[in-house]
Amino acid sequence: MLRPSKSAPPTEVYPSEKIVVLLSCVLSFLGSSLLIGTHALWPDLRSRARQLLLFLSLADLLSAASYFYGVLQDFQDTTWDCVVQGALSTFANTSSFFWTVAIAIYLYVTIVRSSQGPWAGTRLLYCFHLISWGIPLAITAAAVALKKIGYDASDVSVGWCWVNIEVEDRLLWMLLAGKVWEMLAYLVLPVLYILIRKHISRARAALSEYRPLLAEMHACQHRTAVADKKLILIPLIFICLRVWSTVRFILTLCNSPAVQTPVLVVLHGIGNTFQGGANCIMFVLCTQAVRARLFSLCCCCCRRLSPSLENPDSNYGGPFPSRTEESHHSK
Repeated sequence: MLRPSKSAPPTEVYPSEKIVVLLSCVLSFLGSSLLIGTHALWPDLRSRARQLLLFLSLADLLSAASYFYGVLQDFQDTTWDCVVQGALSTFANTSSFFWTVAIAIYLYVTIVRSSQGPWAGTRLLYCFHLISWGIPLAITAAAVALKKIGYDASDVSVGWCWVNIEVEDRLLWMLLAGKVWEMLAYLVLPVLYILIRKHISRARAALSEYRPLLAEMHACQHRTAVADKKLILIPLIFICLRVWSTVRFILTLCNSPAVQTPVLVVLHGIGNTFQGGANCIMFVLCTQAVRARLFSLCCCCCRRLSPSLENPDSNYGGPFPSRTEESHHSK
């Protein structure tokens, strides 16, 4: 059972811990922005899988921004901005869970169940939007209307607001506002991931003898497929980052003092805020096609900002003096 309010001091978030978590929020915000920017800049990279990654990045962007404000404020009571921040982070965080599972389901349907045709992906996309935005919005609206969002003593957060620690049915709302979906994701994602990897391994073994003949014909398709297959790593990133939040939640249920361990607090803060940064590292910086375009774009911008490098004569204050002026000065 969750500890009653006032029975124990709240978890103290030290300045060094705040700095680490704030830095994680900034990197996640920048990473999500970069993912959104690459999607907007280059239409030929807009595969259906990367489109789902775009919606995940939007949720992570909002999540990082709301967590940043919460950690910066380090709330000590339920105030109006605590409720607003808690509502935004609850919606964005829960939506991120749904989009992560949606990506795994989409990859399973298109890779393992590819015989269903392209119409299945289009129909799935509409369902994903309805579920991944609709359910978090309904839960958040109900929590705000019933005054369940507020100060949580940092036992299940790192300075930000979530479910009010003083409400009687706080355990139920903690489950509805994130934990039950997070735990379901722990079960669903590994199963789908293993099935996808097994299918890819079987297909790769079956086509190995024909690969030399098809290499030139499908070179472009192969590069695109490699980028899309990297999306399978999203579940692993999700589990590695989110598990610390679940550990602290379970420790809180057990009334364990270990919930206030500084290492766990930092890992929880990084895990909840850094998914956008981790996705950016994997699908922008570690994807050769996207990385090359970003490098080319940066070089182009640098050349525009420093035209003097291309035109050395522009360093002179004006045109060369005429012969008449030279003779005048010589006299």
